[in-house]
Amino acid sequence: MLADVTSGVMKAGSMTAVIGPNAAGKSTLFKRIAGLISGPGLVHLSDTAKGPETICYMPQDTGANAVLTVYESILLAAKQGSGWKVHDSELREIDQILAALKIEALAFKGLGELSGGQRQLVSIAQALIRRPEVLLMDEPTSALDLFRQIEVLGFMKNLSEQSGLAIMIALHDLNHALRYCDQTIVIADGSMIASGPTNEVISEILLRDVYRVEARIECCSRGRPMVIVDGSVV
Repeated sequence: MLADVTSGVMKAGSMTAVIGPNAAGKSTLFKRIAGLISGPGLVHLSDTAKGPETICYMPQDTGANAVLTVYESILLAAKQGSGWKVHDSELREIDQILAALKIEALAFKGLGELSGGQRQLVSIAQALIRRPEVLLMDEPTSALDLFRQIEVLGFMKNLSEQSGLAIMIALHDLNHALRYCDQTIVIADGSMIASGPTNEVISEILLRDVYRVEARIECCSRGRPMVIVDGSVV
């Protein structure tokens, strides 16, 4: 059940984190915004948006067809809603996305051969090839190691800023939210607890009341705020 959630304006070129405990309603929020489930409420798009197809949702579990190769799956995503004639420009774009995500070596492997982290990277490629204006990413780094998490989030941040893509991303790592996201929405028990600039939303009070941990927010050597957990609240 999800209710009383009103986000701020998602600006082009920005990243918005959606955080909160497990089963708080984050995935439900994403599905409702993407129009995959019905319910009350409205999603407003700017007058310049192409329409509902401008929103692309990347779920946690893609349920990908294991018979397809990575390249075929990305090409299939590119052709959704269009004719089946394949253009050289589309193939070049797929090659560019594979290179940007550093998964060229996986191009002709079957999806069933991939690890969970590799499938997540392919899912990102499938989303990007559709050229959305709004990208909803439901825990896209959960199966990646720390190095790849930082690499992918940095790539998405740069892509967002350079292309004007608005990204809403569900994250469990609050330090990732502090480092990469401009705005943050907090969901707990199906309701929005807080919304605003990430540095203001993620506070010691929030960590205690929502996550039930005693923690400090301190600045690291580069001036970025960082969550330091002292212990769990009994």
